[in-house]
Amino acid sequence: MAGTRRGASLDELRAIYEERLSDLVRVAAAVVGDRQIALDVVHEAFVRAVRQRQTFQRTGSLEGWVWRIVVNAAHDARPRARGDDLPEEPKAVFDPELDARRELVREAVERLPERQRTVLFLRYYADLDYRSIGEAASISEGTVAATLHAAHQRLRELLSGVRG
Repeated sequence: MAGTRRGASLDELRAIYEERLSDLVRVAAAVVGDRQIALDVVHEAFVRAVRQRQTFQRTGSLEGWVWRIVVNAAHDARPRARGDDLPEEPKAVFDPELDARRELVREAVERLPERQRTVLFLRYYADLDYRSIGEAASISEGTVAATLHAAHQRLRELLSGVRG
């Protein structure tokens, strides 16, 4: 259709890179289990986005399209990742009880199915809304909501004995 703009500009991709790099790396690290591999994954994903920028249809948000590329690249890189651990959070204060609870939560999150874990990270680590998560994960907003609900329910079951 004439007049309908397709594709993404380098400036638009650069803006997403500059604004969301740390979030993208954090989510990729959660998927692959290694921060350095995650950084490489995000850079490779942006190279892919730049090369494929003319294929962006503008039927959804550009950021959602980029998230989908990064998440897919992270899933593709997962077998190359060293170990299955999630990245550790920086610890401001040594608190053995708090550290033990964090470890239990981390282990519970690791036990979630991959889709639940990915949607959970996109929601709470990347702070994406349901629409953007759906675009990034190639699922509907309703499926995002159902997946988050199932993840929360499973985490409650896994952590039911933990008191904080």
